Amino acid sequence: MITVVYGNELVKNTYDALKASDILTYLKPGMTVAIKPNLVVPCPASDGATTHPEIIEGIIHFIREFGISNIEIIESSWVGDKTKRAFEYCGYNELSRKNNVPLFDLKDDNATSLQYDKMEIAICKKALEADFLINVPVLKAHSQTRLTCCMKNLKGCIPDKEKRRFHTIGLHKPIAVLNKLLHTDYCVVDSICGDLSSEEGGNPIETNRIIVGRNPLTIDSYCAQLIGYSPDEIEHIRLGRALGVGEYYDDDYEINELNAEKKTIFNLPNGRIAEKYSSLISDDAACSACYSSLVFALHKLRKQKFSDIIHIGQGYRGKSGDGIGVGDCTCGYKVSVPGCPPKASDIVKALSRS
Repeated sequence: MITVVYGNELVKNTYDALKASDILTYLKPGMTVAIKPNLVVPCPASDGATTHPEIIEGIIHFIREFGISNIEIIESSWVGDKTKRAFEYCGYNELSRKNNVPLFDLKDDNATSLQYDKMEIAICKKALEADFLINVPVLKAHSQTRLTCCMKNLKGCIPDKEKRRFHTIGLHKPIAVLNKLLHTDYCVVDSICGDLSSEEGGNPIETNRIIVGRNPLTIDSYCAQLIGYSPDEIEHIRLGRALGVGEYYDDDYEINELNAEKKTIFNLPNGRIAEKYSSLISDDAACSACYSSLVFALHKLRKQKFSDIIHIGQGYRGKSGDGIGVGDCTCGYKVSVPGCPPKASDIVKALSRS
């Protein structure tokens, strides 16, 4: 089961999503829980690169209410930056003080080498020794791997020397093997305003949703489709499936939506990329999740020329036309991509044929 919650009350929404999920099937009293956000660079979550501290706070509230007190936040920023600086800039020092949860910089940790599929990887002991690892990535683009989400977020659990080696041998296979060696127990994806073009932030696209579920590969395959890719287009997802990390999401998979009515909260996505495509879009009361799916798709097809305006939004309910529509509200149009919201991968397919 994948649970998706919409809206901007991040602490409450995270708590509610976990309560509606199957996490308690796996979480046990007395466990040591490590929470792994994405703090790749020292910048605020509103820039689209780092995990909102409010989401971490919602996780803390939920697992404490369940009866678990041994909780820590673990992270290692990318090579060349300081995790402690990211903790401060991203609001995690305040989060730690407020909730009495320690922060641990994995750059200061020792590592253990494990081997699978003839590949040896050094992994930080804090991550390996936790009874329950909660992976809290940002759903965003990546300059080398196209997508970064749950599977790639575990790269923050290895020493800097190992991070450098991953880049020299090619990122995808070591990321897949890392996910075989280091087990993620639950995933909470920050899909509030991830960056569409880079892992560093600066072009956030508002979607206002949090996605939770058990298996990192299944979640990543679902999230890939949300931003316009098939799972096979993301090599580390494809390799991870071959290694038995998990199975792809498909349309038969159970999706549990909360606050679906809050999909209609819309603010024009900020950032240069969203503005670039605004001339192609006729928006009439579109919701943020639907609009962002369209922007993701247009960015993937950025080399394609479009002669028709693309219609989107609740204002098109009951209307018809010969043009292109996106979302269930435009079902009367000659070409219409179904979904509420539609997956960007489905929009890509439809626009590629138009």
